[in-house]
Amino acid sequence: MQIKIEGITDDRLHRPLQNIANLFYEECVLTYGGSEESSDLVISLDYSESLENVTVSGEVKGTSIKERHTKPISSGMNEKEAFKQVKNTISYVYLNLLQAHTGITQKWGILTGIRPTKLLHKKLQSGMTQHQAHAELKKDYLIHDEKISLMQQIVDRQLAAVPDLYQVKDEVSIYIGIPFCPTKCAYCTFPAYAIQGQAGRVGSFLWGLHFEIQKIGEWLKRHEIKVTTIYFGGGTPTSITAEEMDLLYEEMVRSFPDVKQIREITVEAGRPDTITEEKLDVLNKYHIDRISINPQSYENETLKAIGRHHTVEETIEKYHLSREHGMSNINMDLIIGLPGEGVEEFRNSLRETEKLMPESLTVHTLSFKRASEMTRNKHKYKVADRDEVSQMMDDAVVWTKENGYEPYYLYRQKNILGNLENVGYSVPGQESIYNIMIMEEVQTIIGIGCGAASKFIDPKTGKITHFANPKDPKSYNDRFEHYTEEKIKYLEQIFEKTSL
Repeated sequence: MQIKIEGITDDRLHRPLQNIANLFYEECVLTYGGSEESSDLVISLDYSESLENVTVSGEVKGTSIKERHTKPISSGMNEKEAFKQVKNTISYVYLNLLQAHTGITQKWGILTGIRPTKLLHKKLQSGMTQHQAHAELKKDYLIHDEKISLMQQIVDRQLAAVPDLYQVKDEVSIYIGIPFCPTKCAYCTFPAYAIQGQAGRVGSFLWGLHFEIQKIGEWLKRHEIKVTTIYFGGGTPTSITAEEMDLLYEEMVRSFPDVKQIREITVEAGRPDTITEEKLDVLNKYHIDRISINPQSYENETLKAIGRHHTVEETIEKYHLSREHGMSNINMDLIIGLPGEGVEEFRNSLRETEKLMPESLTVHTLSFKRASEMTRNKHKYKVADRDEVSQMMDDAVVWTKENGYEPYYLYRQKNILGNLENVGYSVPGQESIYNIMIMEEVQTIIGIGCGAASKFIDPKTGKITHFANPKDPKSYNDRFEHYTEEKIKYLEQIFEKTSL
């Protein structure tokens, strides 16, 4: 699909226009010059700014579809805020034109960002009532009532789970990335390397990881910074041996401040084929009882197609083994829209989940991530259409409500099927605090290990600075000291004012 856009000369507007077009069309290309004859669709947009407002008008050429909208620009807005108002007004008109032309309704409106609930938190923190905040979301962003209601449910649940959510900015959470898995899943773009044959790299990587933990821990202790949560992700952190896990957690306890006071420690044991009695005993030794065991699907053919070398039977077996070894807060993930799966297959996954009843269930919608094997070979993977995917999400909403789960976090991704969302559900009191922290960006999260991304959030201004360790083990092994030093510099910059 090729769309020609007329009337837009500011390059900064190209990306938001592309993101909205992607909601309606797969493999959509936008052009801003050339002839109309080579385009499948031509949209004309015209905007004008004054000291008081921005007005945008648009039309789909060759049709009667037209749209016009005006938004105010206040005298107190800086240049960045004024441009955002221009961008949102153009997006508003552009979305309405495409909705009218295609007949497809986008319930998230013009929002294409990852964290919708962060927007609602911000409005409520500013002193708005729920009614005022909801009205603004509907009016300014074209978000439908159904999605606004979901956002409010999540905000309420988060504040119940973490009553001091707006006060934890002076603490930090820690993400520890271990980049190894039994195999690489077809949809995955996380740093994940098949662990077989990687013995030398694993040893070198763990050496660097211990170094980072020691140095970051020293800095946190010296500056009396509390740790809210720790999350071991990857990859699959349980891909390493029980002995290596034991040494790693021992380092965590020795290096980080007041580990016994940390609110939550999670280990992503997502691949059931990595879970053993020995590893569960190590988790018990360090009082870690929150893990993820991720079936993704309860169809063996699907698991084989996406490159997961475990069976449905093994998922169930390892779930019960984990329960027997004291794991009292288990999360499971399901993915809507996996290749070859439709409504009936997803309903079967929900029925199987009901037999186990984990404390939390994260329902992901398949996203064609740019670097994944599935995206590179898209023609090989047949996925459900928009209506089927929407039905599966509706089934998940009904099932979770009937079984006592409540939504507590949400995020969205580009190229997500049906323009839907990923939602984390839990029984009340078993929410993942780390998931809330990472989604709402209320505090600094220090990324340690391969591919680990840090977000340094200034406690005073809220400004976010990103820093990422390299994704491949060799690059990480070569320069882990450097990446550790860089993170400490960022920590000193944002916390030095606080400690004065």
